[in-house]
Amino acid sequence: MSDKELSHQFETLDQQADAATLGIWAFLATEVLFFGGLFMLYTVYRFKFPAAFVECSKLMDLRLGAINTAVLLTSSLTMAFAVHSAREGQKNSTVGWILVTMLLGSVFLGIKGLEYYHKFAEHLVPGPYFQLDSPNRREAQIFFSLYFGMTGLHALHMIIGLVVLAVIAMMTSAGKFSKTYSNPVHIAGLYWHFVDIIWIFLFPLLYLIGNR
Repeated sequence: MSDKELSHQFETLDQQADAATLGIWAFLATEVLFFGGLFMLYTVYRFKFPAAFVECSKLMDLRLGAINTAVLLTSSLTMAFAVHSAREGQKNSTVGWILVTMLLGSVFLGIKGLEYYHKFAEHLVPGPYFQLDSPNRREAQIFFSLYFGMTGLHALHMIIGLVVLAVIAMMTSAGKFSKTYSNPVHIAGLYWHFVDIIWIFLFPLLYLIGNR
């Protein structure tokens, strides 16, 4: 065991790993509360304006949403492979799987950017230029405000995740981790899986309620 791997405030690597894991779970709990407020807001308006939300959901690109869901689920799988490789001390394999995960995450963001472009082109962005020929026009702006707010916040978390993975990939390539010390890869993986789980909730709420 290297002194560089063990921080001075811990007695063993296991103790250090447990502390780090507890820390990330505590952080993710605050993130659940953060997103939970948005989900609660969505639920309130969903039941208050059901017709408008169903109508707006039909305006979402279900095909792109489904592709993004598949991409993100696949990225969780590749991230799991990266964590496994790190625990086996396979440096090159770990870096490879992290890079694949980052590529999939970038594809997700690219598709989401394309969706945003379509919504701007269709004048479905809430504000003075919002256009929708429907008696539910006012309530529709609430739906799209939630859409941009929730998916935009999710995209921000993905960008942060990509930065974290880039740092972890560089540290792995530099030989900072070993078979006895790879917990930072596991911590990064937990964050990435959390971001994926958030999308698993967003997809049906935004895309599927009008496409049953």
